[in-house]
Amino acid sequence: MGVALSVHADAGRRRIEELFQEHEARVFKRWLEIARSPVGDQVESGRLADQLRELSEALRQSFGDSSDLSDLRGLLSELSRNRARQGFTPTETATLVFGLKEALYEVVEEDGSPEAIRGFIWFSRVIDELGLFTMESYAAAREKIIIDQAEQLLELSTPVVKLWEGIVAVPLVGTLDSARTQVVMEKLLQTLVDTGSEHAVIDITGVPAVDTEVAQHLLKTVVAARLMGAECVISGIRPQIAHTIVTLGIEFGDIVTKATLADALAHTLRASGVKFVKGGESRIAVRTVEG
Repeated sequence: MGVALSVHADAGRRRIEELFQEHEARVFKRWLEIARSPVGDQVESGRLADQLRELSEALRQSFGDSSDLSDLRGLLSELSRNRARQGFTPTETATLVFGLKEALYEVVEEDGSPEAIRGFIWFSRVIDELGLFTMESYAAAREKIIIDQAEQLLELSTPVVKLWEGIVAVPLVGTLDSARTQVVMEKLLQTLVDTGSEHAVIDITGVPAVDTEVAQHLLKTVVAARLMGAECVISGIRPQIAHTIVTLGIEFGDIVTKATLADALAHTLRASGVKFVKGGESRIAVRTVEG
């Protein structure tokens, strides 16, 4: 019984291979139409046709050994990554593979032989496996893109700017969590090294709320900066935040806090040896105090 099933299966595979070769142009044309339908003009016809020809050639070579789909998997993996980077949807990517089943079925239906039907069942399983592999590759590539973009956004959302000679500032906007705190620390410490600054202002005006966790993150950043020989001032302590800090019993110890960035800058300028004097029509003038 097992031998008979094996013979029938082999006959089915051979019949599918014959039909694929006999009607290759027709199957390819239909496959191209199906694959092109969801993507519209996003892909040039010539480029899409070249991609399908590469897949068709790799598939034809695999007919002799259906267990060896390494070349076909390699092409699908690269294609999935490219489509994920280009912004194609999962459906648009999957149709590229699953469309071949529909294209070949039209030929199998016309043939109608038992061998063709059995062969198409085998062929469908192969395509389903390749389709699932394609979607897994697409999902992995998409996840990596999202992670990379999140890291880039973290970098952009935590700039370290030079306010004055020897003074840098970190204006924070949005929620401060562990991942972002790590980025803030790394960028601040690196900037302190690069600029030789001895003073840093951490401005939390754009942080919507301060709780115990956020406070701990701020304290860690200040301690890290102190280990590098820099003193930190935290600015942006609004009345609501001050009330929350007191209510939660959060202690900032000897860390200087200011209501505004301007107040923090004035404090650090004085601490770095800059004196404020009234001058002419200007409200204030600044001059450096010499030893």
